[in-house]
Amino acid sequence: MAEKLMKYADAVKKFDPVIGLETHVELSTTTKLFCPAEVSFGGDPNSQLTPVSLGLPGSLPVVNKTAVDYAIKLGLALHCEIAEWSQFARKNYFYPDMPRDYQISQYDKPTNGNGYLDVELEDGTVFRVPIERAHIEDDAGKNTHVGGADGRIEGADHSLVDYNRAGVPLIEIVTKPIEGAGDRAPEIAGAYVRAIRDIVRALNISHARMEQGNMRADVNVSLRPSPDAPYGTRSETKNVNSFRGIEKTIQYEIRRQAARLDDGKEILQETRHWDEASQTTAGGRVKSDADDYRYFPDPDLVPIVLSDEFLEEIRSRQPEFRNEKRIRYREEFGIPDYDIEIITGSKKMADLFEQTVALGTQPKKVSNWLMGETLRILKEKELDPEDIRFSPEHLSALIALQDSRAINGAVAKEVFEVMFEEDMDPVSYVEEKGLKTVNDEGALRKTVEEVIANNPQSVEDYHNGKEKAIGFLVGQTMKAMKGKCDPGMVNQLLKELL
Repeated sequence: MAEKLMKYADAVKKFDPVIGLETHVELSTTTKLFCPAEVSFGGDPNSQLTPVSLGLPGSLPVVNKTAVDYAIKLGLALHCEIAEWSQFARKNYFYPDMPRDYQISQYDKPTNGNGYLDVELEDGTVFRVPIERAHIEDDAGKNTHVGGADGRIEGADHSLVDYNRAGVPLIEIVTKPIEGAGDRAPEIAGAYVRAIRDIVRALNISHARMEQGNMRADVNVSLRPSPDAPYGTRSETKNVNSFRGIEKTIQYEIRRQAARLDDGKEILQETRHWDEASQTTAGGRVKSDADDYRYFPDPDLVPIVLSDEFLEEIRSRQPEFRNEKRIRYREEFGIPDYDIEIITGSKKMADLFEQTVALGTQPKKVSNWLMGETLRILKEKELDPEDIRFSPEHLSALIALQDSRAINGAVAKEVFEVMFEEDMDPVSYVEEKGLKTVNDEGALRKTVEEVIANNPQSVEDYHNGKEKAIGFLVGQTMKAMKGKCDPGMVNQLLKELL
């Protein structure tokens, strides 16, 4: 039975929404957080295991230093206070995907705390999201429910457990209650999580691919009658793995909770699930308080103690972040803001752009290829910008070939498609395939004369003022030359001979 919903515009007028986000980012280390088991996406189930990741008796964890380094880099980027002394704790709960019956996390003594992130909204305004902490923990395994609807446990015949993900290092970034968002709460949440993705990719600490589950968010929503009233009871929608899903979850929960409160019904503090197919949330279990997890310091792990020298060394290696990059691009390259927004949204694309420009290629010509053919192929093949394989050198060489009129635009696109797949040298490819433009004016003139002679009606149409006729004649010439000629030169010759 569908839940009653209030119109969104009415809901945000009647109630003040308060949201919170718990963003889980899996770190791209080569091994797990507390053992040397391999970390890779798509391996055979239960093939990336050690006694530690299985929680076998007698196995002892040893912290992955790289994961700690990554956590600190992220904490600095989020303007967090970095603790000189932090500690791992055991979070006790039973679920089949947690073989130890507890998760190793950080509780009251996290490495990163009390930070913030400024996010830019679509109209250019900036909203500050306060951050409670960004703590280190190991991930759980993955349950697959067989026989239920949409892979959910309800109605399933049985469940399968894959422990490959168990023990993978992740950072959980927990916001403080986000107040003052009003009707822009979904937009702010989407912008914030996108900014997190941009930061972790710039830091090169996570692939941050939501479709692969290595970045996901728990979405908390509550309503109160006015901004000065106490917080309302919140729902927590677990493991939302798309930006659009996060925005839609918030919008739906505001509408659902508003309708219940308006009818005098209570809001349960519960976990919920986002159903992409129906665009709704569904109730799960009643949410436990933190005290129910019986946190206590993990006796098998020593505290993390950081020196000032160590922090400064990490701080010195921080990269340029997206906001800074946007400003620099406007000043240095003079390309449109839309191009800047797309290019800086991917570390791979930004690096490709800058490295190609550094080879002497005009910035606008580089951005044209990235915004045009590159995005087209990525969309067609459903790829991520991080999947781009062609080199700056080869992109620069392709643009140079076109600029010198060694190849025309149509051939350039043909060569680019091959280069996208194989990252071959376009110069060698053009030579090998005989794709160079025919610049011999004598040979081209002869072909144009033949086209004119073979198409008297089009010639007559042109003389009668039908300018489009010349386009047909250009096309016929290009066809006769198998595309290996400059359309501009053909057009010029036609006008001369007609």
